[in-house]
Amino acid sequence: MTHAFRRLALVATGLCLLTTGLDAALPTFWQVSTEAEFLKGEVENLSIDGYGRLTIGPASTMIYDASAPFLWGMVDGPDGSVYVGSGNEGQVYRVDAMGRGTVFFDAEELEVHALALAPGGGLYVGTSPDGKIYRVDTAGKATTFFDPADKYIWSLAVDGTGHVFAATGDKGTVYKIAPDGRGSVFYQTKATHAMVLAFDRDGRLLVGTESPGRLFRLDATGKPFVLLDSPYNEIHALRVDPNGNIFAAAVSGRSGSAGTATAQTPSEPASTPIPSVSTEITSIAIIDASVAAGASPPPAPPNQGPAAGAIYRITPDGAPDLVWESREDSPYDIAFDADGTVLVATGNKGKIYRLSGDPLQPTLVARANAQQVAAILRDRAGRTLVVTANPGKLLRLSPLRADRGTYTSDVRDAQSVATWGAIRWQSLTPDGGKVEISTRSGNTRTPDETWSDWSAAYADQDGSSITSPRARYLQWRAVLTATRTGAPLLTSVTAAYLPRNIRPKVTSITINSPGTVFQRPFPTGEPEIAGFEGDPPDRRLAAQSAGQPAGGAPNLGRRTYQKGLLTFVWRAEDDNRDDLTYDVLYRREGETTWKALKKGLVDTIVVWDTASVPNGRYLLRVTASDLPSNAPAAALTGTLDSATFDIDNVPPTVAITSTRREGPRWIIGFAVRDQDSAIRKAEYSLDGDRWQTIYPKDGIADSRLEQYELVLEGEMALRGVIIRAADTLNNIASVRGDTSPAR
Repeated sequence: MTHAFRRLALVATGLCLLTTGLDAALPTFWQVSTEAEFLKGEVENLSIDGYGRLTIGPASTMIYDASAPFLWGMVDGPDGSVYVGSGNEGQVYRVDAMGRGTVFFDAEELEVHALALAPGGGLYVGTSPDGKIYRVDTAGKATTFFDPADKYIWSLAVDGTGHVFAATGDKGTVYKIAPDGRGSVFYQTKATHAMVLAFDRDGRLLVGTESPGRLFRLDATGKPFVLLDSPYNEIHALRVDPNGNIFAAAVSGRSGSAGTATAQTPSEPASTPIPSVSTEITSIAIIDASVAAGASPPPAPPNQGPAAGAIYRITPDGAPDLVWESREDSPYDIAFDADGTVLVATGNKGKIYRLSGDPLQPTLVARANAQQVAAILRDRAGRTLVVTANPGKLLRLSPLRADRGTYTSDVRDAQSVATWGAIRWQSLTPDGGKVEISTRSGNTRTPDETWSDWSAAYADQDGSSITSPRARYLQWRAVLTATRTGAPLLTSVTAAYLPRNIRPKVTSITINSPGTVFQRPFPTGEPEIAGFEGDPPDRRLAAQSAGQPAGGAPNLGRRTYQKGLLTFVWRAEDDNRDDLTYDVLYRREGETTWKALKKGLVDTIVVWDTASVPNGRYLLRVTASDLPSNAPAAALTGTLDSATFDIDNVPPTVAITSTRREGPRWIIGFAVRDQDSAIRKAEYSLDGDRWQTIYPKDGIADSRLEQYELVLEGEMALRGVIIRAADTLNNIASVRGDTSPAR
């Protein structure tokens, strides 16, 4: 046991001893140590890598705050300015190198998805819906360049000869347009939409489509070759790196994957939404913590459903590789950093990832307070620029490291008011650097003014007692401060707490038919009856090995019959997941005193040998106790009473009341009587032949006294007659009928 763990265990143990009567004795540990766990929180100027590590990254700058809710794409001009297409007002903004922005072009259409620099200066602008392509000169004067019948202009690309290629929808057509504006169909994709265009290093046109999500390469004549037939709905972005590798962003297009910013999918633009999200970037960082030599990447998460999107890399020889996949984030754009690493812009939580290493491993680089990071660009000046949607902002990622960064955890729900134990963390801190951890608590799911203030920073990372007041919810915050020589690295945080003890519940009691018992599921030697007398094996261990939850229905074996035994099975639950034991009591109807049948059971089954009690109507009570997981003063119980049931181990009586002959027939009259339960059936057999049912004179067997008449024809009357009857609890009595000629 490590020194840190000893300290934490001592603190938790001390809290257990000091807790008053309503707290469970066993603490719960909340640990955040993996990438998925850290990504649940909010970061500011911090990054999170695939190994679940936090460190400080560079600062960020907002360049331009647009009035439009959506910024879809951008291109950088030769003078250091950036042109940005927007929606839902169909405007193009020009933002100069100093961050001054103006409306450069205002289209009649609602959306500007496609931008491309025009040879000799100016801009090509593709709009939607009722798509048109405009040519806008450097002064902002626009003329219609090409007006196809297609509804959407999704992407534009200009080749070395000045020809413009346009990807359109909703017929999946790619046009080739001469510099004079005369265009024709270059390739009909047979997809619903041609979404994105790019050129490979040999100048061949690349086309990504939607429905289906495929990547085509076209030669100079327009002949296609499929480079990638993805399982995704759409190829959304294409980029080619200096080595000729093609990177393709694929998205699933599943419901909800695009949030409110659905204008990038082929649909009519919605009415302009009201931006309701803060415009500040809350996390911008590029991690520089290297992976130790020989370390293996963290295991991939289990398959939890369809992925939101993926990044494919197609090498110059045409081999595709899946290099990144996410079940939460849809990739919208790709860029290459100065060192050649891949940057991925995503939605719907405004994240930017960096893919680096061999194999490529993800690092959370930036997280904006916007739903989508729609586009990312490495401009001519070496700046990394991003535009967002919902709301629409233009931001710059700084190459300089920030002085400090903040991480705010997800909110932990203890399910009830809890006593907080110790908090500890693992970190690597350079000289002069700091990692400061503090906490706050409250009783609302979302932190608000009713929560406690943030505590002072805890001093001992090996285990400090949490000073926040008792409450249902807890949150922690980490503030990392860098030095000139390096930045701290936070790898895990663990907090202990004692949930308020919640009373266990017995939710149901099942009374099986009289005589029904079950063999143990894993018998050794002679079959044993589950829940009956004897020294049982370690039932809890057996239940766990068979996957049985505590308090759930037991794993019953083969059903069999044992007269006089009555089997009860119940279900119980405990919100604290405490171990439970059970006391079983009984009483006769009309009495007020409960008598013990069994105590201290760990199985949720008991078998009662009812021969030990008089016949009558009874009730059973099951009491569940969480004492095994709690101190005696803190333990709680829950109780449930069964429905009434009958116990009857005495068979009915069968009395012959008359025997008479009418011609060739003999008629035997008899009565069946039972003191405690109704008569269920009567049968007869002739000389040991098969049993045949006899019905009572009133036609219904439903009372404790039933009258019967048995009519025997001809030679049948000369044979031996056996009559038997059974009550509802399967007690059986028989008698011999006498129809001999001497009679």
